[in-house]
Amino acid sequence: MNLFRESLSATDDEDKSPSTAKKKSPAPRKNRRRHKPLKVANQLSPKRRKEIEKAFERKSPSPKKWSRESGPKTHLFDRKRIKPGSIRKIDFNLLDVEIGDSWPIPITIIHGSRPGPVVTILGAVHGNELVGPLALTYLCGPNFIGPGEDIDPSMLSGTIRIIPIINLPGYRRQSRKFPDGRDLNRNFPGNRESNTTSRIANRIWESIIQTSDHIIDLHTAAPGRTNMPQIRANLAHPESNRMARSFGIETILDNEGPKGSLRRAANRSGIGCITYEGGGSNEADPESVQVAIYGVLNALRSLRMIPGYPNRPHFRILASGSVWIRSDQGGLLDILAPAGSFVDDGEVVATITDPERPGISHDVYSPSKGLLICTATHPFVTAGTPIGHLLPMKSGIRTLQKRLDEEGCLIISGSDGEPPWREDDDVEDISVEGEWSGGNPDAEWGQNEHPSPEEES
Repeated sequence: MNLFRESLSATDDEDKSPSTAKKKSPAPRKNRRRHKPLKVANQLSPKRRKEIEKAFERKSPSPKKWSRESGPKTHLFDRKRIKPGSIRKIDFNLLDVEIGDSWPIPITIIHGSRPGPVVTILGAVHGNELVGPLALTYLCGPNFIGPGEDIDPSMLSGTIRIIPIINLPGYRRQSRKFPDGRDLNRNFPGNRESNTTSRIANRIWESIIQTSDHIIDLHTAAPGRTNMPQIRANLAHPESNRMARSFGIETILDNEGPKGSLRRAANRSGIGCITYEGGGSNEADPESVQVAIYGVLNALRSLRMIPGYPNRPHFRILASGSVWIRSDQGGLLDILAPAGSFVDDGEVVATITDPERPGISHDVYSPSKGLLICTATHPFVTAGTPIGHLLPMKSGIRTLQKRLDEEGCLIISGSDGEPPWREDDDVEDISVEGEWSGGNPDAEWGQNEHPSPEEES
């Protein structure tokens, strides 16, 4: 059943369930225990495999505060106390000021009746990215939170903090950045004595991020392009690796994240953090919203915070690099293969025409066989403009093709209902080796990933 559609269409108490799984008994587990570690033998490049294996050699026991022997305790946030088994909605000021706008953002805190980790789920770190705010607004509603629902405080282990909008002023202005023109996601952990964005980053860091055990950060592509739903994580960071897999979708991009990003700063402080990307900015992409809701619930089940078995996809693409499809001409772009398409080597993926020279068109070809994870949406291009982000594939092609729709696009796990339960060892890992041009997956789109000295101060 469609999670997103049902959350919108439920009209009575009997139809509030986000999935049919709640009405049926869970799928039976296989009669065997897992004694093997997470698979790393068939992933990524040999060098990267060694880094991941080394990271998983460092075992860290669960914190004592998660122990049920100590019993449930009150959750303290921003000088407010939340009792076990309760839900509280509060406003958190981005700026601590006596005059002027403090930009209070709404936070929903569900504190379970049992001890466990603190998971913070964020949306709209970039104010014009709306998939996160939509998904988390639905997740905060009565279809998902409350007695008998997916997130039941009386059954919850740990604490969930849901923040649909972090960049409130950017959201109100439909802008990626804060009013001072800086990108919040390039300023973590921030500086309380610096510019406006850096001060807010530091306040978020000290009050929200550092008090979390896990972070799920929901994003979309920046203006001019759209992303197929995907996860980005540093797979050499053990907790982030587990979280990336637990989200339950097919595509995971392995990278540290740009300098100053929330994910990179959190990992350096030992906090598990993953980034979900889906859809484009200033648009409400229904599939990306639905997959985001599905993934968040799946991650919470994987952490054993809420009841139910985590669902897993048929396969995972673990990518450490990509290739780019570029225009060799200038004019107006017409994309033929949207994000999520599986394309062949030499396939025409777009055409370019010039209204000043009607009757002439140029085809754009894929340089190799693979999966398009992002495509341009802005029609104006010049020679050299990237128009597609491609994961080249040499293995696992038959497995992937089984999950393509009639138009050759990948059916993302969770977009067509919950898949059957399966062991992690039953998920096929498909390796995509290489490097990220410019050091991260988005560098070639022309974003300023490296702030100027003025922005850093």
